Amino acid sequence: MIHADLFCRIIDNYGDIGVCWRLARQMAAEHGWAMRLWVDDLAVFARLEPRLDPGAARQAVGGIEVVHWTQPAPDLAPADVVIEAFACDPPPAYVHRMQDSLRRPAWINLEYLSAEPWIDNCHALPSPQPSGLVKYFFFPGFTEGSGGLIRERGLTAARDALQAGPAARAAWLRETGIEPRDDRLVTLFCYPDASASVLADVLAQDERPSTLAVAHGVAPYLRAGERGALRIARLPFLSQPGYDRLLWCADLNFVRGEDSFVRAQWAARPMVWHIYPQAQAAHIDKLHAWLAREPAPLAGRELNAAWNGETGRDGLAQRLRAALAPAAWQDWRRHARAWSDRLAAQDDLAARLAAFCRTLRESRP
Repeated sequence: MIHADLFCRIIDNYGDIGVCWRLARQMAAEHGWAMRLWVDDLAVFARLEPRLDPGAARQAVGGIEVVHWTQPAPDLAPADVVIEAFACDPPPAYVHRMQDSLRRPAWINLEYLSAEPWIDNCHALPSPQPSGLVKYFFFPGFTEGSGGLIRERGLTAARDALQAGPAARAAWLRETGIEPRDDRLVTLFCYPDASASVLADVLAQDERPSTLAVAHGVAPYLRAGERGALRIARLPFLSQPGYDRLLWCADLNFVRGEDSFVRAQWAARPMVWHIYPQAQAAHIDKLHAWLAREPAPLAGRELNAAWNGETGRDGLAQRLRAALAPAAWQDWRRHARAWSDRLAAQDDLAARLAAFCRTLRESRP
C-alpha cells in the first residue's frame, strides 16, 4: 500500500480544499492509497465536511487521516508520496526528514489547472532541489499530455441517471429548497466583482421564465423572490456531492475558480466561468486558452469573455441575450455535451497520478 501526504493551504475559501478533499478521497477509494491530508484551516474545511472536528489535531474522516497543519508543524515521518497542492511548500522540518529517509519519497507539486498549451511540455518534468531532492510538476489539464481532470469512477453514469429522471431531479431540488418548475434553471457561483445584477435583469426580462439558484454567500444583494420572469432562490451551503447534483440539474451554470469549474464540465451543460482575477490580467490569457479548446459556439465564448469584464454592463447584457436565443442555445447545449464526453474518454487525474508515482517508485533503486 502506498502512503501519501497531501498538503493543502486554504487560500480561496473552498476551492483549494475542495480539490484536495476530492483527490484524497478518490486516491483512497479507487487506488488503495493510505491518505494523510494536512490542512492549515480546519474551520473552513469543516464547512465542506461536517464530520470534521475543527478542534482536533489529528483525526480520521471517511477513511482519510486529517492533520491540522500548525506552526510549528507536527513531527511526523514522511510518506512514500508527498503531494504539495498549488506550490504550498511542505514544512521545512518535514522536507529535512524527506532528505534523511532511506528511500526518498516521490515529491509532487500539484499545480493549478490550465488549458494553456505550454503545460503539456512542462507536465511531469523534474525540478532538482538544492537539498538533493527532486520535485516533479504535475499539471492538471484537458489533453492526453497533461495530468487530466478529477473525475471519480461512476460520476458520469450517476449524472446521466439524474438528468434522465425528472422525478429524481425534482425530488433532489426540493431537498435544496427549490420548488421545481418547468423553467430554465441557472446556478450562480461567482466572485464579488461579477455583474450578477445584470444577469438577474436579463433573466427577469426574458421571454422564457427562469430560476436563478444563488450559492450560499454569493451576491447577497440578490434577494430571494420573484422579479418579472425570474425567480431568485438562495441556496443553503451544499456538500460537494450536493453541489455536483445541482450542476447536473441546471440548464446553465455560472461557476468560479477551479473546483466548480471542473465539476461544471462534468455536468455537460452550457457553462460560464468566472476566473480568479490576477495581476496584469494574466487570468484573461488562461480564460481564452480554455475557450480555444472548449468547442462552445461563438455566443457562448463571447458570453464567457463578457462575464470576465471584457465588455461593459451593456455589452454583457447583449451577449447574454444572444447566447440565450433559441438557435444559439440549442447549439451550445450540443457542444457542451460533446465536450464533456470528449474529456470523459481520457484517463482522470487520479489514475494518471497513480501511474506516474508508480513509475517513479519502480525506477528507483
